[in-house]
Amino acid sequence: MAEFTLWIGNRNYSSWSLRGWLMAKLAGIAFDEVMVRLDEPDRAGRIRPHSPSGRVPALRHGDLVVWDSLAIAEYLAERFPARKMWPSDIAARATARAVSAEMHSGFQALRAQLPMNMHRDRPAIAYKEDAQRDIDRIQEIWRECRARFGGGGPYLFGALSIADAMFAPVVSRFASYRVKLDGNAEAYCEAMWEWPALEAWRDAALRETWRIEKDEI
Repeated sequence: MAEFTLWIGNRNYSSWSLRGWLMAKLAGIAFDEVMVRLDEPDRAGRIRPHSPSGRVPALRHGDLVVWDSLAIAEYLAERFPARKMWPSDIAARATARAVSAEMHSGFQALRAQLPMNMHRDRPAIAYKEDAQRDIDRIQEIWRECRARFGGGGPYLFGALSIADAMFAPVVSRFASYRVKLDGNAEAYCEAMWEWPALEAWRDAALRETWRIEKDEI
């Protein structure tokens, strides 16, 4: 039995579970994994004994439970500083935290109109101007972070960081809906798909057979 346990939802659809899982991979920890299907009517009741919010992801470490992806990220970054989950440079670190928080709390139109679905591979039927504004803003974030801080590698801040894990579900959405991107965003997405952890998650998601109809846009 591993020291850590992570509760997640369906890999194909659960963007927040993907973030929490990638945080655990960034931290380099061994962890047991428990999946709770998000399409079952009693899911909140089955999750709540392991997560006070009744949502996933939730990370258990001994008697401590940490729920919410960004809280999991901060906890693991503090527990394992040698893993450098945040950038070392103070300005880069502040910016990485800011864009991660923006991703955490924003982009509601993108979430609603282009839900994560790794099985999907066709253009969106249509999405509204507010979703396009979200897409444009995300590309602006990626462009500015890579231009200012990404000189040491292909990711937002050079090396892989929590910020990349926060934006990983967006990379998946852009691929699934064949969103038209600028060259910088395309290069970043290509680099992200080469991350073995993200590739492993996608491979497992593609093996899932159940569907959540509301997310089949």
